[in-house]
Amino acid sequence: MKTANSFSIMIDTSCDLPDEYIAQNNIKKLPITFDLDGASHNEGYWRDITAKSFYDVLRKGGVAKTAQINPETFAALFTDYAKRGEGLIFLILSSGLSGTYQSAQIALREVKERYPECDIYPVDSISASVGIGLLTDLAVKKRADGLSVTETADYLEGLKHRCLGLFTVDDLMYLHRGGRLSKLSAIAGSMLSIKPVLNLTPTGTLAVKDKVRGRKASLELLTEQLKRSINENTVLDTVYIAHTDCEDEALLLAEMVRATVSVRNITVMMMGPIIGAHVGPGALILLFEADMTRDEYEARFY
Repeated sequence: MKTANSFSIMIDTSCDLPDEYIAQNNIKKLPITFDLDGASHNEGYWRDITAKSFYDVLRKGGVAKTAQINPETFAALFTDYAKRGEGLIFLILSSGLSGTYQSAQIALREVKERYPECDIYPVDSISASVGIGLLTDLAVKKRADGLSVTETADYLEGLKHRCLGLFTVDDLMYLHRGGRLSKLSAIAGSMLSIKPVLNLTPTGTLAVKDKVRGRKASLELLTEQLKRSINENTVLDTVYIAHTDCEDEALLLAEMVRATVSVRNITVMMMGPIIGAHVGPGALILLFEADMTRDEYEARFY
């Protein structure tokens, strides 16, 4: 039976939460399609291809491409919710990385012309992967606490600016293909074992903030960046670590985080192909709720 505060929570498949969590918490999921060497994959991609084999294909020079969700798909979805009078929060891959959020906005404007009272809230996560996962988990908790769909959407809009995402990658050439580095810088960096450390910016784009030599140094810098973004007495509830087929290093990063800050839970998971296609195998993302906004972090340290 639905109550006044019942609403649906939906994600796209750039969010890397486990299927078990999604099912247990009644979360809906809309797939983003990707192609791997010409073969198309949809929502059930890990049934079609294992994570290990996906990243092995990339290591061997394979090409993966992703496609944004189009406005027509969103319009059909939103119309269905509007007709039923059911509230919806849709947490979407950062508008700084994909046009999917813009597609959702186009669709919502169309649907609101016919159903002006609909309670549908596409939320630009300004994050990716486990950044969307963190916001999803908090949305689930707020729904369980009895907040309305509007109250929960407002809460997420404010909180998302304190969700810091810190990246490092193993192969700079993937960043070059995505337009983040010149080819010369990528080749030179790879030859010198230069490892970039990137942050999700206030607008949800990826930006190279530091470069260090060697993998261990990049993990140390990620840990230091986390430490300087929280207060001395802060106890973090959950830190998320996602990786692209480098679990041993993800577990090492988890140990370094535990040795550096106070944290109740660290969740380590595999990054899916929607983000993995663009960062390549050997990437790591550290995601958590900081004690400052991204704007404040950038102003203080960069």
